[in-house]
This record gives sequence, C-alpha cells and structure tokens, in this order.
Amino acid sequence: MLKALILPILLMFHPVHVTLTSINQAQGSDSLKVTFRMYYDDFLRDYKLYEPEFDPAKLTGDKPFTADQLYNYFNDRVEIFINNKRLKGKLLDVDIPDNYEIILSLLYKSEKEPVKFRIRNRVLTRLYDDQKNMIFFSINKYEAGIRLTSRHQKEIVRLK
Repeated sequence: MLKALILPILLMFHPVHVTLTSINQAQGSDSLKVTFRMYYDDFLRDYKLYEPEFDPAKLTGDKPFTADQLYNYFNDRVEIFINNKRLKGKLLDVDIPDNYEIILSLLYKSEKEPVKFRIRNRVLTRLYDDQKNMIFFSINKYEAGIRLTSRHQKEIVRLK
C-alpha cells in the first residue's frame, strides 16, 4: 500500500521542462499568429542566462518586463523562417497569471504561400538536458506537431 502512494507523490515533485508554441496562419493570409507558453520560474532562470545582469529579486509590479525585453528574449531563443527568410515579429500581449506561467502572443508578417517552414527553439536548452519544446503549427492547410529538445533544436518542414 505504501509503495502505491510513494510513486504518485514522487511524480508530483518531479519537474517538467516543457514549453508550448502554437503557430497559425489562415489560408491566404500573410500573417503568422504565435502563442508561446512556459512556466514562469523556468522563464526567470532562462532570462538570467540571456541577460546576466538580471536580478529576479528586483521585479516589481504586475508588468515586470517591458515589451522590448520580452520580444528580444523570444527573438533570441526562437527563430522562425519561411522560405529561408527569418521572420521578425511584434509582441501583441503578455500574460503572467498568478506568476505560474508566462504567455506571449506575437504576430509575424509572412508570405501568403509558404513552401518551407523552419524553426529553431533554444528556450531552456542550456538549463535542462530533458527539455522539450513542443511546436504545433497550422500553416494554410498544413498541420503538424514538432518536438524539439536540447539536442535537437531545429526542424525543417516542406509545406507543399
């Protein structure tokens, strides 16, 4: 009986190192809508690697980061290419519900008829060997999911 209780308790304390990114482009549109989610405590650790002078103890207010800081971090860690052209986006919204997770919404100008999609995601890969960066995308009518890891940080997909 005791053994049956120990495993679920141990699993509760085992950290999960995962991020979720969804990328959507409606058919005929030239914009990609990107939503990125990760645990807030992991974000703070990774942001410290990105900006070594950062001190999480000095965070104040309900918007502790500027839009530029968050966009620059994301743009450094996640690279999105359409037809071999790196896309630059715009941060639309940030949400940090209960300091539990951070959710970024971004908009990228793309091409109406993309042929090749490439993504590189290095979020948390310097911190955790078991890191999983899950990418779900729907570009025009092509839908797929990709799992990137600390050892496999990029993927190329032919859309046609």
